Amino acid sequence: MFKVTTSIKNTAEDDLVLESFPTYCQLFGQANGFEETKDGLEDWQLAECQNDWLGEGRWSWKLLREICPLLSNDMVGRTPQGAYSCVSEGTFSTGQALPMGVLTSPKQGITWLFQIEHNGPWRWEVGEGEKSEGYFALSGPTYKNHDWSVVLHKDQQFTSVPVSVTPASNFDQAVESVTDYRRHWHLASDKLKTPEIIFNDYMNTLNGDPSTDRLLPLIKAAGSMGAEVFCIDAGWYDDTGDWWPSVGEWEPSTTRFPGGLGEVMDAIKREHMIPGLWLEPEVVGIKSPLAKKLPDSAFFQHAGHRVVEQNRYLLDFRNPQTIGHMNEVIDRLVGDFGVGYFKFDYNVMPGPGTTYHSDSPGDGLLGHNRAYREWIKGLYRRHPNLILENCSSGGMRTDFAQSSIFHLLSTSDQQDYGRYASISATAPMAMLPEQAGNWAYPAAGMDDESFSFALTNTLLGHFFLSGYLNRFSEHQLNMVRDAIDVYRRVIGDRVATGVPFWPLGLPGWYDDKLALGIRSACDQGAGGIRDGVLITVWSRCTSDGHLDLPLPMFTNRDCRVQVLYPNFTDRDGGSDSWRYVWHKERGSLEVHMPEEGYTARTLLIRE
Repeated sequence: MFKVTTSIKNTAEDDLVLESFPTYCQLFGQANGFEETKDGLEDWQLAECQNDWLGEGRWSWKLLREICPLLSNDMVGRTPQGAYSCVSEGTFSTGQALPMGVLTSPKQGITWLFQIEHNGPWRWEVGEGEKSEGYFALSGPTYKNHDWSVVLHKDQQFTSVPVSVTPASNFDQAVESVTDYRRHWHLASDKLKTPEIIFNDYMNTLNGDPSTDRLLPLIKAAGSMGAEVFCIDAGWYDDTGDWWPSVGEWEPSTTRFPGGLGEVMDAIKREHMIPGLWLEPEVVGIKSPLAKKLPDSAFFQHAGHRVVEQNRYLLDFRNPQTIGHMNEVIDRLVGDFGVGYFKFDYNVMPGPGTTYHSDSPGDGLLGHNRAYREWIKGLYRRHPNLILENCSSGGMRTDFAQSSIFHLLSTSDQQDYGRYASISATAPMAMLPEQAGNWAYPAAGMDDESFSFALTNTLLGHFFLSGYLNRFSEHQLNMVRDAIDVYRRVIGDRVATGVPFWPLGLPGWYDDKLALGIRSACDQGAGGIRDGVLITVWSRCTSDGHLDLPLPMFTNRDCRVQVLYPNFTDRDGGSDSWRYVWHKERGSLEVHMPEEGYTARTLLIRE
């Protein structure tokens, strides 16, 4: 996989106005020298991913000829004027779609996977040129889509946003290539080993309403489960009961914590966990005292006035006063309370950008995007042991510009554990599997199958736990302990070094049966199966209770299936409702599961 940036310099006397500046364009199909056919694009398919709040990871395949129809342009002597484009706007870089795609042709035996590495707006397009050859073009912001333009005076230079591209022989090889690339360029990976078990009090638990009384029982319970981080989520700074418009100063609440926030942080440390706090570093609430302390130049502006979005002002990280304020906040929280983990969230969409000291709103936003990344990298220099999680209303900024500088990412705000399976199953397409903070939030009122389904959602990612642990029965606590134990003993290291694959293809949002696998990145001759492969299978009210799981890397091999989680047979001495039959000659696992309810299993398959 290779990384590309492109620079342009104005060597003329007159100003040069840029309104679009693609980083990279690639021809494929007939133009690549393959055997000429009547239509060089007839065999090509495109995979793209639609995102939305609570609906991340919705991948789909399209035949290229369905979106770029054959129009007989040669008869009129003109090249095609249309193209199929995918665009994300504003500050949610993945709020509408992922900045990546896959083009593949089984007939020609070639696959292209690409990603745009930008934490702001972008555009990619796929189209057709002359003689039925295809092309894809990758770009950051444009004038047409994002109100971006920049004026280059004589001898001034502009550099595009980075992109990365891999050619491969098939889809699986392309996924392995991008996974290797992401590990190589993950700037936070060498800082320290990220703790495996993260507890956060938000999802289906305190929901932004923490207090000493509510937190202390959760802290005790999370510590007894072996959690390594306890993160206090939104609301810890608010005295009013309305935490949304009061963000900005990040001073601990006195009403929520009568004995001080330090009392709660000390309780976390006594349980041998790292204290964590939620922050939204890029916004200031309109009711925050900080809104009056900082000058207008520290905020996004339009027509000379501050941009307001959902009762928040937007901080401009090009401004040294913004940087100074946020450095002071981080230094104080680390120094006063021993915070070692921050969850950086972002929850608003302020439009195309800022016109303050910029050639266009998009130009100002691009400058802010780049400055924000530099600030994050600077935090590691100031606090080398700091662990940072990226969250943006869940998965609204899972671009590689963000994921490359954070230890882990929250993949969604989805609170329906059944729907979360689709998000968990596709997350490794957008990020490293070991970064995928897929929420597990079991609840006391669930039956055993639903309870274990909720926990299974996190097992092939980074273990991300929530829920009222202090209200669980001893049986349910043992189910949580089992999940944590098998993650530590068997799963975690394999996830952190493995390559994702999808035995049933990329899951659809409404699929009743889904599967995600992790195989070894080594031992290519054996298809990456030296240490076996991990598979999670989810069943959501399936109609037939039967699944044939193709695993061609094991064809003609004698394999055994180990149920890693949940293993009801081992703990309760009962019987499991799932059944497995290995078919050696065709390399497939026949799976039988219940037809009703939500049920899931994580398996280890090896010779």
